Amino acid sequence: MALKPKARMAYDDVVLTTPVTIPYQRHSEQTAHWWLGAGLGQAIREAGLSKADVDGVCVSSFTLGTDTAVGLMQHFQMSPRWLDHIPMGGASGVVALRRAARAVQCGDASIVACIAGDTNQLESFKNTVAGFSRFSQDAVYPYGAGGPNASFALLTDYYMRHFGATREDFGKLCVAQRDNALRNPHALMKKPLTLEQYLEARVIADPIHLFDCVMPCAGAEGFLVMRREQAEELGLPYVRIRSTIERHNAFPQDPVQFRGGWAMDKDAFYEHAGLRPADVDFLETYDDYPVINVLQFEDLGFCAKGQGPAFIREHTFTIEGSFPFNTSGGQLSVGQAGAAGGYLGLVQALRQLTGTAGDTQVRDARIGLVSGFGMINYDRGLCTAAALLERGQP
Repeated sequence: MALKPKARMAYDDVVLTTPVTIPYQRHSEQTAHWWLGAGLGQAIREAGLSKADVDGVCVSSFTLGTDTAVGLMQHFQMSPRWLDHIPMGGASGVVALRRAARAVQCGDASIVACIAGDTNQLESFKNTVAGFSRFSQDAVYPYGAGGPNASFALLTDYYMRHFGATREDFGKLCVAQRDNALRNPHALMKKPLTLEQYLEARVIADPIHLFDCVMPCAGAEGFLVMRREQAEELGLPYVRIRSTIERHNAFPQDPVQFRGGWAMDKDAFYEHAGLRPADVDFLETYDDYPVINVLQFEDLGFCAKGQGPAFIREHTFTIEGSFPFNTSGGQLSVGQAGAAGGYLGLVQALRQLTGTAGDTQVRDARIGLVSGFGMINYDRGLCTAAALLERGQP
């Protein structure tokens, strides 16, 4: 007989604070170590801490080479009593949040720095793709395909055929995200994008065209996790955690991915938070390709499965319009700094909920939802995660 799962504990008195971004660069000769160190150093300085105050570290990176989080600690001359390495791509930010929050709650660490970063040297992306997954290599290399474009073309084509989405639907999301990105000083895409330009862009892997694809770059993102009383003593604005979920290798029986692990857990997700989708003031999703945005709209309960196209047609998705979405511009207009792409939405949500989002600020934002997706293997992504967050101060 299966045991009944134990009721989940709330994240009482554990908060998130000090969102940091190291400005992205298209290419960099620096190592991933440099980018991660820059992110960690900025978080420590902005919080008014010393390096010795940080006794927990969580790291995500694709380009550390043979180093792991342990090697990085030697590089940084740190001796944390709690350490984790989260190699889950676009789900890494929320997964790191979950691990770090429970560590602080249980007393295994007092202050945890969650950092993600990657370099983008001329061969970085090629090398990452080449060594990404044995399963994926076995599935696609015999057909002369490699990398995420072909995999996401498969997912996109399936969704369009079965649920009636059009390129105009996906294009509306990309155009709205570009509009948001023009307000974000960290975004690498600095020119407006029109729907006509989106539709006329060259084919990459049919039905994916140029503006459906993220641009690899270098950069770092990070934040701190600590007890509420610590944040208040330090005078730091903070964000409360209402609920989180993660799921891996969801729905393996599906012939190709048309839903993610969020669909398995969304009811418990909202119940744990005491919230509904209608309570969410803005949404930050992992957006390496537009079809994944649509899956997250559906699987997180903002519309029913297959109703993503209608949902897109109902909203503007801009910061000042209806259903503010990927308010930084998302990876499709900011850039994809490797594993830091999995932190981008979370860091932006922390800025929204601490009132520090500048020109990208959503008015009166109180509840934000962050969603992550990562580790694409041929016909599906293996990792999904999400967090419901609340503004910490009145």
